[in-house]
Amino acid sequence: MAEPFKNLLSPELVRVAGAHLSRAWPGFDRARFEAHALDGLEALEMKARAMHIADAFEATLPDDFDHAATVIEASLAPAPAPDDDSLGFRTTDAGLAGWIGWPLGEFIARRGVASEAHARRALVALHALTQRFSGEFAIRPLIVAYPDLVFATLQRWTVDPSAHVRRLASEGSRPRLPWGLQLKALIADPTPTEPILRALVDDPSAYVRRSVANHLNDIARDHPQRVVDWLAEFLPDAQPPRRALLKHASRTLLKHGHRPTLAAWGLGGRYTGAATLAITPAEVAIGDAVELELHLRAKATRSQVLAIDLIVHFPRPGGATRKVFKGWTFRLAGRDARTLRRKLSLRPVTTRRMHAGAASVEVQVNGDVVAEGGFLILSS
Repeated sequence: MAEPFKNLLSPELVRVAGAHLSRAWPGFDRARFEAHALDGLEALEMKARAMHIADAFEATLPDDFDHAATVIEASLAPAPAPDDDSLGFRTTDAGLAGWIGWPLGEFIARRGVASEAHARRALVALHALTQRFSGEFAIRPLIVAYPDLVFATLQRWTVDPSAHVRRLASEGSRPRLPWGLQLKALIADPTPTEPILRALVDDPSAYVRRSVANHLNDIARDHPQRVVDWLAEFLPDAQPPRRALLKHASRTLLKHGHRPTLAAWGLGGRYTGAATLAITPAEVAIGDAVELELHLRAKATRSQVLAIDLIVHFPRPGGATRKVFKGWTFRLAGRDARTLRRKLSLRPVTTRRMHAGAASVEVQVNGDVVAEGGFLILSS
């Protein structure tokens, strides 16, 4: 069985953090820090552990924020080379890095929002921290409190030698970062981040470009036309790295059959042909799987490029939940036929619980539902 994710913030890591902070500041009350941080830690889940350890930092690091930030910076492991965008961050004898950066960043954010002067000092500390973990969670309260200051800083960071710092410019300002504070002002109007994304769209690091793609995908959820406009501007004659970025940025719109996005990728034409869907077995227990068999027969004489997705409506108390699964993209020759098969697991996962009841499946081709079917989920 895999180690629980929460154990990335372990009691041993707390003790090592105490040792490195003591090295950086001889006046650090290591015993008090460890007692505070370890009290009840093992009963907590991942995010709660990060907040709990941050509470211990607040209780024991200097009240003077500049002093506290200097202590944190001195406790960190050496920064990677500027062109090293690997994710092998971990705490070693050389200093702190990796997941301890989450509570350290939380401490910096809590102190940083107190004043604009504190925010400026916090940004310096996050510039260092993000090269040993990430500052994407910590910078978000600063964006809310001091947007002009932070956006000007992020714009400068788009040309920083470190790929980790350039990534933070995009990742930290994503409107809907998972696990992070939602930036409601940017959900309503993402205009402030557009210059940042433009500066990074052709970044030499795939790590940075993937963040730009995820940022654009966030924007697509609320402002799909903005991403369509990006495709119109940046997709023609795009080299493979930029093309891959734009495809990843389009993924939610493509999965939901957004016609202008489909058209931008040459997938906007309506399917001309027949489609039938068979689902077996008709009844299946939670934890098992059903097999979907889709048969397509083209009626057009010309070939058609098809983007096929599966929309599954799972039962849940009081209604149903909709989940889109990416299917296939291919060219179907004129008058040709093809049979496609896929297994659909009904095993519960962290992000989706399974409930007994009637489920339905829709087959979406180039944005149109062309076939449907259903099955019954039984209690295991």
